[in-house]
Amino acid sequence: MKKKISITLFLFASFFQVLSAQTYTYPFQDPDRPLTERINDIISRLTLEEKVQLMKHNAPAIPRLQIPAYNWWNEALHGVARTKEKVTVFPQAIGMAAAFDAPALEKMGDIASSEGRALFNEDMKHGKTGDIYRGLTYWTPNINIFRDPRWGRGQETYGEDPYLTGQMGSAIVRGLEGSDSKYLKAVACAKHFAVHSGPEHNRHAYDARVSSFDLWDTYLPAFREVIVNAGVHGVMCAYNRLEGQPCCGNNELLSDILRNQWKFNGYVVSDCWAVSDFAQFHKTHTNDLDAVVESVLSGTDLECGNLYQKLQQGVEKGLIAERDINVSLARLFEIQFKLGMYDPASRVPYASIGREVIECDAHKKHAYEMAQKSMVLLRNNKNILPLNAAKIKTIALIGPNANDEKTLLANYFGTPSEVITPYKSLQKRFGDKIKINYIKGVGFINKLDSAQSFAQVAAQAKKADVIIFVGGISADYEGEAGDAGAGGYAGFASGDRTTMQLPPVQVELMKALKKTKRPLILVNMSGSVMSFDWESRNADAILQAWYGGQAGGDAIVDVLFGDYNPAGRMPLTTYKSDSDLPPFEDYSMANRTYRYFKGDVRYPFGYGLSYTTFGYEPLKNESTVQSGQSIQVSTVVKNTGSCAGDEVVQLYVIHPQNGNTPVPTSSLKGFERIHLKKGESRTVTFTLSPEELALTDSRGNLVQNKGAIELYIGSGQPHKSVGSFGTVKVTGDTYIVF
Repeated sequence: MKKKISITLFLFASFFQVLSAQTYTYPFQDPDRPLTERINDIISRLTLEEKVQLMKHNAPAIPRLQIPAYNWWNEALHGVARTKEKVTVFPQAIGMAAAFDAPALEKMGDIASSEGRALFNEDMKHGKTGDIYRGLTYWTPNINIFRDPRWGRGQETYGEDPYLTGQMGSAIVRGLEGSDSKYLKAVACAKHFAVHSGPEHNRHAYDARVSSFDLWDTYLPAFREVIVNAGVHGVMCAYNRLEGQPCCGNNELLSDILRNQWKFNGYVVSDCWAVSDFAQFHKTHTNDLDAVVESVLSGTDLECGNLYQKLQQGVEKGLIAERDINVSLARLFEIQFKLGMYDPASRVPYASIGREVIECDAHKKHAYEMAQKSMVLLRNNKNILPLNAAKIKTIALIGPNANDEKTLLANYFGTPSEVITPYKSLQKRFGDKIKINYIKGVGFINKLDSAQSFAQVAAQAKKADVIIFVGGISADYEGEAGDAGAGGYAGFASGDRTTMQLPPVQVELMKALKKTKRPLILVNMSGSVMSFDWESRNADAILQAWYGGQAGGDAIVDVLFGDYNPAGRMPLTTYKSDSDLPPFEDYSMANRTYRYFKGDVRYPFGYGLSYTTFGYEPLKNESTVQSGQSIQVSTVVKNTGSCAGDEVVQLYVIHPQNGNTPVPTSSLKGFERIHLKKGESRTVTFTLSPEELALTDSRGNLVQNKGAIELYIGSGQPHKSVGSFGTVKVTGDTYIVF
């Protein structure tokens, strides 16, 4: 009897499998088949002409195989970008870096992918997947090192430090891609690989020359962190050359380092029209055919551009084999399968996300909180801040960014339903209690044509109790070449800045305002640092507000009036003078960033003021550690001030200087943002891995040597903040980390 039942069940199961299989036209459509089998099947059914077309960012549909069109190009730098839909917009990336809060950035990535998924799911239901800026492959994050404050696209990065960049980049990757074991919520893409950080004007022809030390000590660590540890599924190669070879056809970068050493198995996309640069600008290839062949053979799977159709000719001429085309196609199809594009919606956990999540209250709340966390208080002379609203009758609100919605959105932005400027926030909050006398007063770089004279503006401002000058620049003046249109104006060129100074016309107006003897508060919006020479000596307070996104104005007013205690930290060094900077095109890290700069600075990396104070107990850590082993170090942090607030606890490692190989003066190797009530204490513990205790040698190896290492935990850099020191001795043999 048992045998008969078993046979019946077996026949029923077999019939069900056959019935299920018959519901799919092709084996690659069957979600129960192994992924490799599905990929091989779909590729086997394509013609060579179809294959090469699918290797371009605007991939066409293949109707005979029911393959939908798909446009790979989308952006999510600080929220879903460039879509025609209204979406939630967060502070620019450099502002979120200033928050020093990786979990908050991961949540931002999760929110962005939820809103993007909602749009994509809607498109899928209507069979419309080929429009630009509607797909799920986001060319985010930009984890290039902001090595020089003049670089216009530095605002898209997480600052000048490799460790901070790697941690923040990994956070947004996790947020965007999700945590499902089979399906990706969206796909992140680390860019621009590698050694790419300006200038903008010659990026299509520039040849970056760096030592092995700088390559592995500064330019590659964040990429390694995001690729090896965070598992990002996309990488974008850069426009420039590295050591004479275009990055999108660079064997060392794409084949040796990325694929062989780091075991990356995702897809590589060219920066847009970068492959056409090979012959046109780099002059490394005689024609576009040679360029596309070299690009694919080096490992660039997808072209953002319109040359890869020439690969068919390359195969026909024997310059590249069709099996090489198949390798890249397999990587691209794996991404699409993991996004669930060929599976029933019921199988894909993210396919049910609907339009109701877009700009929902929870998303707008997080954008607001990220804007608050991004604010960095640089100066607070005689504790003029926070302002007491009960003692103010009139505010003179002046400056080009006091009511400019566009500035708050920065670049690579989406469009929210509402953008709150400082003026709007003040009116909303105090409109019936405090007179807000708004006078734009000056443009970004020029006097206004029909405006009052500076003397007249100052005369009106003198009637106020306090002057809030909201200045700085915008993404119209710093940004990507072709997007930022301020070339030709003094201080700017092709999207880059030629000086760290605030535009002189704004300083001129502030000098007139200073003569009124009214308190002068400067709120600066920018994607980089200003040198603040006059301002640091004359403004009563300086708030670095970056480009704050849709809630930027509310966050600024919160800080000014004490509704939020600022705790942002500088992800960049504020140098005192342009003369402190090496030549822009020099990619050597000598005398660059806090790790190697030898002079005095205006405001250090990691710096930021609070309305309260914090104390640090002596460090607790093991006195010795065996090479190749991790170590824990902890301290107790106490809010010793008069109000609650966040503290950004920072851990730095300090190695003895070595005369033969450069050694950073100190290196950030841990950070955590915590909230403490008045009088509250908390133990903060960091684990330092062998990698974080090691140094880069002259050949680019990460090596842990024997000897003493100094540790520091505090509110900023060693010797420049409140904190505590400790020491650990590394024993045993020299250990090569990788």
